[in-house]
This record gives sequence, C-alpha cells and structure tokens, in this order.
Amino acid sequence: MTNEPELKLPKLTNGDFYRFHTMIKPSGSQCNLDCAYCFYLHKEELLQQPQAPRMSDSLLESHIRQYIEAQTGDEVIFTWQGGEPTLMGLDFFQRVVELQKRHQKPGQRIENDLQTNGILLNDEWCAFLAEHNFLVGLSIDGPAELHDLYRYSKGNKPTFERVMAAAELLHQHKIVFSALCVVNRSNARKPIDVYRFLRDQVRPRIIQFIPGLEPGDFRSVAPGHWDWDKLPTLGSPAAKPGNPDSVVADWSVSPDDWGYFLTRVWNEWFKRDYGKVFVDQFENVISQMFGRGPQKCVSGRICGKALAIEFNGDLYSCDHFVYPEYKLGNIRDVHQGDLVFSEQQKKFAFAKSDTLPQYCRSCAYLELCWGECPKNRFIKTPDGEKGLNYLCSGLKTFYAKITMDRAELGRRLAL
Repeated sequence: MTNEPELKLPKLTNGDFYRFHTMIKPSGSQCNLDCAYCFYLHKEELLQQPQAPRMSDSLLESHIRQYIEAQTGDEVIFTWQGGEPTLMGLDFFQRVVELQKRHQKPGQRIENDLQTNGILLNDEWCAFLAEHNFLVGLSIDGPAELHDLYRYSKGNKPTFERVMAAAELLHQHKIVFSALCVVNRSNARKPIDVYRFLRDQVRPRIIQFIPGLEPGDFRSVAPGHWDWDKLPTLGSPAAKPGNPDSVVADWSVSPDDWGYFLTRVWNEWFKRDYGKVFVDQFENVISQMFGRGPQKCVSGRICGKALAIEFNGDLYSCDHFVYPEYKLGNIRDVHQGDLVFSEQQKKFAFAKSDTLPQYCRSCAYLELCWGECPKNRFIKTPDGEKGLNYLCSGLKTFYAKITMDRAELGRRLAL
C-alpha cells in the first residue's frame, strides 16, 4: 500500500470528458550520456536534484492512481522519459505495470511508451517491453558521423554502434519503435542522408524529427522570461547560430536549414514513401490541412495538456518548461487532476494563441502553425514586436511547399 495521502478529486466528477498527458521523469535529469545539446541535464543544478534521483514506490503509486483517476477517456497513455528512464531498472517498470493493473478502470486501456538512448537495452529489457507492448522511442541522429557529433557518453565516447545494436534488438523482439532524430546545426544540412539512413538502416515504425535549438541562456532563464531588449529581429545575424552574438546555442539548427531539411525530406517521402513510411511531422500537417486537427501539441492553437512530472512529484506545465516559474505544485499536496485543470495551467494553455504577434495573425499559414512551440518564441518581428518563433522563416518554407502539393494530396487521400 502507498504511504502517500490519497487525495480526492473534487472537480472532475460531472460526467464531462477529461484527457491530458503527463510525461514522467522517474530518474529526474540523470542520464548515462552527455549529449551536447541536451535541454534537460542542467535540471540537476537548476532544480537542486540529488545525485541519483529516484521516484519512490509510494509516489509512483500516487501518480499512477491520480493520473488514471483524473481522466475519463477509454485510453490512458503513460510516457516514461528523462534523463534516461532505463536507469530506474526493470524492477521499477515491472512495478509500474502491476500498479497500472491495480488502478485501471473497467473498460479502460492502458498504454506505455518509453524514450531511451538505447544504451542499457538487452534481451531481458526487450522481452519485458515486448510482453507489455511498450512503444519505444530510440534517439538516433543519423549515420555515425552525424550521430556521434553530439551524442556521446560521459567519457566523450561515441555511442552510434551501441544505439544501432539496440535497434537490432528491438527488431529481433518485434517491438514497435520510433526513431527520434534531433535536427541540429550539422545534420540539418544532410536531410536525404539522414532520412534514407533512418528509413533503410534503422527501419523504425515511426520517424520523428524535432528541431534541436535552445537560447544561449536556457540553463538559467525560463522561456518567456527573456530580456527582450537584447533579443534579435527576424533575419538578423544574431537570429541564427554560428555568430558571436547569436541568440541560440551553437549547435542549434538555423531557421532556414530547418525549412530546407523538412522540404527536402518531404520531397523524397512524397515521391517514394507516401503511405509506406510514417513521418510524424508530415502526418500531422496533412491532418491539419484536411480538417482533422493537429496531432502534435506544437501545431495546436492552445497547449497545456502535455505536462511533465519530476521524480519528487513536482508537476510542471510542460516538458520544455521545467523551471521554477512553471511549477504547478506537487501531487503529494494537490491532486494531479486539479493541478492540470488549474487556473494557472489554463492561462499557460491559452497564452499560446493569445500572445501571438500580429505578424503571425496575418500569416497565410497561421492555422498550420499557431506560432509553433512557445519555448521557441524568442525573436522579434520585422516591426519589432516580441514573441516571434525563432523557426519562422524555415516553417514558412516548409508550409509553402506542402501547400503546393495540396491538390495531389487530396487526390491521394480520396483513393
């Protein structure tokens, strides 16, 4: 039995539909790699985490119970991330499955996914993941010469061969997995090499591309709390990586390279792989173009339903907003459902569209973009208005290309 108090959920009992997603960090920011571009390793210092943070059994049960209790959908998805979640060990995840079964509502489906660097995966791990139908996300940035640029061990050793061995293990155990590729300043310039490698060599069920970028002061300054007087304007040298006064960390993808990368991969995918290879960015934008809504939070009009919980029960507005300024509370003190639907979190959610600059509101691609992720809105419009997304020019390039292909997309969808 849990030692945590069983907080009640008074607000969500009126029969309405409630659904949200909380990313779980059971080992905090602890990781067995030392990737140059990691946006989470610094949380150890920022949040004053202990050297080897671990979510306790009692807190784990409180989270699982509250998370299931606060949602009325027929499916509840648990996402395990870090840091590196496999550092918790198999016994922890066996306990996870046991507790999920204990608190599962009648007729409810429980799903799990786990994002990993793959280093600790072995036959025992894979047998467990296969038995319990975990969807695995494997982090890999392309061929060895691109992957090993930024993804290395604590001793600065390359990791590519070990990640590829993990991919083969996943295939051997018939585990559904996605390849998560961080598009950074280097691999962004080789889009076809990266895409073909992932498609043909890694062979995942899903390919995910995420832009690797952070402001230069991301280790100490929370999103939205920037000094706007010091931030650059769209198109200026400081709004790109590689300049002495750049607003972003040196490894960050440039806006134009992000547009180039997505457009080149789209051309290859649309010509050869449409309907055969699942690239989440492409499926997302097609869904939007044809009135089925966004599949990714970064493309939605509001956000706020994708939160993050730390090993100690602290709940934050978003995985990319794990800063003291965005802490909602602790699930030991307030039920998770109440924190998720609190006024503080509602304000966070609607700020995404409410704070858009006029430059975005008058954009032809507004309803495909909605300003992308608020964590990236740290440059100014040509008129000097604050809150423009750093990736704006690249996103426009990509949206212009797919808009040109809209008629052909419609024809294919009708078949």
